[in-house]
Amino acid sequence: MPYPYVLLSAAVSLDGYLDDTGPDRLLLSGPADFDRVDEVRASVDAILVGAGTIRADNPRLLVNSPVRRAARVAAGKPEYPLKVTVSGTGELDPAARFWHTGGDKVLYTTDAGADRARALGLGLGGAAGVVPLGPGLDWRRLLEHLHDVRGVRRLMVEGGGTVHTQLLQAGLADELQLVMAPLFVGDPHAPRLFGPGGYQGGRLRLTGTRRIEDVVLMSYEPTAPGTGPLPAAADRHWLALACELAAACPPSRTAFSVGAVVVAADGTELARGHSREAGDPVVHAEEAALAKIGPADPRLAGATVYSSLEPCARRSSRPAPCARLILDAGVRRVVTTWREPDTFVTDADGSGLLAAAGADVVVLPEYEAQAKAPNAHLL
Repeated sequence: MPYPYVLLSAAVSLDGYLDDTGPDRLLLSGPADFDRVDEVRASVDAILVGAGTIRADNPRLLVNSPVRRAARVAAGKPEYPLKVTVSGTGELDPAARFWHTGGDKVLYTTDAGADRARALGLGLGGAAGVVPLGPGLDWRRLLEHLHDVRGVRRLMVEGGGTVHTQLLQAGLADELQLVMAPLFVGDPHAPRLFGPGGYQGGRLRLTGTRRIEDVVLMSYEPTAPGTGPLPAAADRHWLALACELAAACPPSRTAFSVGAVVVAADGTELARGHSREAGDPVVHAEEAALAKIGPADPRLAGATVYSSLEPCARRSSRPAPCARLILDAGVRRVVTTWREPDTFVTDADGSGLLAAAGADVVVLPEYEAQAKAPNAHLL
């Protein structure tokens, strides 16, 4: 199921702390960065914080600029983004400012937590709601609900450290906006941004830097593909690139325009290709990409192939279809968005061929329109 675009936003000290242990919140940035955060808030559909952040900071999570709020209303959006919190126990203070400022609010919790929350009066009347996720907190189910039921397409996550850690470890964060403040905390009891545990391998991609007064804003996106049948945020980035490559194909009346990228488990791009590359009128995207990688490359066994169209199962222009080329290369994970129609081959089922051989095929339908766009003349 589609998820919202998940943006993690945080400010930290040089030694990685979100706060100190004093009675007042440590201000890590200044007015200019607070205004930037307000601008980001105005651009999203929902803002999420964990229950610990509500207990520790009692935030309002508002768009403070009246000009930005007016622009949201003029665009047909609510004046304020939806406010979201997560609590396993459901034990939150009904008097917290979270519940009494801004527009709609929602609490995601467990089945038992929902009973406690309702007993406390949370979600009874007004614009607040309580959504149980089952016996435990399930981030994927939460994101699906936000997308499908609440219409959230962009989600800003403002903490705390536990929430940021869980989303990153689950491969569900599309972007990290990190502000680095020029000070040290040094207190081992103070809250840190990221906790220990199993993160996805590889390096994040730096997508931008910006100096704001005496702090630096750094933006990152993940690169490491997901594993198995579950999608990760990086899968979306790579599939979007495959769709962009499809748009660069020379147009044809007798073949689809397709883009493909092969990515190692650590997020290293091994190769990319597109239909009719280098003037070859019959080369397919996956074929072109795989041809650029040495067949003995050990990274192929853990790699993912991203293709804007389901890899072909049958073709007349070459001895082996792309699904077979992928399997022969040792790749056992494919991410695509669009199943091959019957335009040129009847009952094509490259995904079935791959799955029958033990490969994981992940379909992200939210990119189908982008994949179809350069093929509109064939449809």
